[in-house]
Amino acid sequence: MAQFFDADSHSAAPIYAFDHRHAVPARQLVNLLGGKGSGLAEMTAALGMAVPPGFTITLEASRAYRHSGWTTELEAALSGHIEALEKRMGRLFGGSEDPLLVAVRSGAPVSMPGMLDTVLNLGLNARTVQGLAAASGDERFAWDSYRRFLHMFATTVMGISAEDLGSHGPAGDDADQLKESVSVLQEKIVQLAGRSVPEEPRQQLREAIEAVFKSWDCDRAKAYRAKENIDESMGTAVNVQTMVFGNRGDNSGTGVVFTRDPATGAPGPYGDYLPRAQGEEVVAGTAQTFPITHLREHQPAAYSDLLTVLRRLEIHYRDICDVEFTIEDGHLWLLQTRAGKRGCVAAVKAAVDFVHDPDVSLTREEALERVPVEVREKARHEVLSRVSAAGHEDDLVDTGMGASPGRATGAVVLTSEAAADADGDVILVRRETSPEDVAGMAASAGVLTTKGGLVSHAAVVARGWGIPAVVGAKGITWSSDKLVTADKEIREGDIITIDGTTGQVWVGEVASDLSDPADDVLASALPELAELESWASKLTTV
Repeated sequence: MAQFFDADSHSAAPIYAFDHRHAVPARQLVNLLGGKGSGLAEMTAALGMAVPPGFTITLEASRAYRHSGWTTELEAALSGHIEALEKRMGRLFGGSEDPLLVAVRSGAPVSMPGMLDTVLNLGLNARTVQGLAAASGDERFAWDSYRRFLHMFATTVMGISAEDLGSHGPAGDDADQLKESVSVLQEKIVQLAGRSVPEEPRQQLREAIEAVFKSWDCDRAKAYRAKENIDESMGTAVNVQTMVFGNRGDNSGTGVVFTRDPATGAPGPYGDYLPRAQGEEVVAGTAQTFPITHLREHQPAAYSDLLTVLRRLEIHYRDICDVEFTIEDGHLWLLQTRAGKRGCVAAVKAAVDFVHDPDVSLTREEALERVPVEVREKARHEVLSRVSAAGHEDDLVDTGMGASPGRATGAVVLTSEAAADADGDVILVRRETSPEDVAGMAASAGVLTTKGGLVSHAAVVARGWGIPAVVGAKGITWSSDKLVTADKEIREGDIITIDGTTGQVWVGEVASDLSDPADDVLASALPELAELESWASKLTTV
């Protein structure tokens, strides 16, 4: 068993269990455990929430790997923690009966949505899939999980492109069809990579951990760090966590939810839910998700539990929280929490609300620190740029979901490469964005996707960068050379306008048209801004 040390000692351990008792609150250990690891440890140790057990490989271990490769110290610590996890769960990693399966996820100190790698369902092979089928009583679920694992391991660890490998969506309605799909997938992996996915779970685990370490230096992560001015030397922690299954029947699913609307700051859950699915499908934007209220209608008990959790997290962190969760057979499990990326209007409203909320009790000084003058000015512009569609009805081509507030006009580009190479303002239009699109997104005035939901990759990244975005514009069909609507064709280079608040998309330029004085508009739409300004004035006077 690996030896443990307090996080403030001179010789920290390379791995910590989520429930390890550190000398300081886990939320203060982002630079040791990474953002995801510190959140998991905080929810486990401080809040006693339902978090699947697991452990975090630290940032120090990540940096050591980048310098020296895989070490005997890391191997010994990993072996000890897997054995401890087996004992805790009463299942064996690689066991033939009810096997222990794990997820391997990244955890950088700062949020880098979708930039780093993840592998789910790790530990499945030709033997353990049979054990999972027997233990769950659901052969279809077991083979579906195996298919998902093979696809994710091949693309994430073995470097096979998803396009070459083909879709990892539904591959059959019954177990026999899924078995055939797995067989075809295995043959294709050997053809493309020259080797098969390892059968030995310990080898799978080491290769997956190394892949997550290496993803810190991939092109998409570098492009994101350049945009966000993130220190290249940070590296990423790795979280190994017991699997819970959102694809395990009709009472299972997965979702991402904010404690408040990250565009407006309005209180209440805001996010997406996808039944019979696993987490990557929600954020990838490839599936048509449901609003989080779908959960209230179909699983009221789980929804009630989620609301309780969201309120506790918001009070505990005194901030808007972004939460990933899975529901397995009606039971809510928490997979991540972090400060939610929000627009400037949301930042203003939430800061004022938290001052007035007696359970949070943010001070006025803290509120102004969170919403400095430049953020308040951007919020002012966001509000004043909101206009009605009056006079532009004929130019409106679709209304999707407003995912990141603001109005943007530019020439249509259909690839990230074209966006990065463009000279003027462009709107990047994709079916859905992926981490490979970040360089193009960074160069665009706005982003439009025809698929995806409110917490898809496009929505989260655009919101974090303050780029107007509309997602899920289902009335627009994307192809490699044009966009097609019910009555129009839009070519690359044509001018469009998108509104990331209303979700509207127009052909041509649609400028702001405020009929009311600016002060009246602001007072009506965002009274919290005036309250913040009055606090700033009083503090300046004092």
